[in-house]
Amino acid sequence: MATKTDRFSSLDRRHRRVRKKVTGTPDRPRLAVYRSNKHIYAQVIDDVAGRTLAASSTTTAAGDGAPREQAKSVGLDIATKAKSAGITQVTFDRGGFRYHGRVQAVADGAREGGLEF
Repeated sequence: MATKTDRFSSLDRRHRRVRKKVTGTPDRPRLAVYRSNKHIYAQVIDDVAGRTLAASSTTTAAGDGAPREQAKSVGLDIATKAKSAGITQVTFDRGGFRYHGRVQAVADGAREGGLEF
């Protein structure tokens, strides 16, 4: 059985591998997703300036329903916040998590909200 430190070190390794290739610029910021056991968080980040341009999570923007539905509402919310900040194109950063389930639901919601990636 994998210990807790093994899982976190594996997640950190995967995240560093993704971040080698994915970076946020002022023209195309990074849409970073973090998934905990209970909540999901999304941020639009300009890595050049080191600023978070928009943020959303299930603690602030989720309705009732299944976890995937809540994650999709986070994606829709982050898309509306990003579009109000003048952002239409982003680079998706899955944060070392597999692209399925709640992470994929955030991406689908952001696409439905009008973000391109």
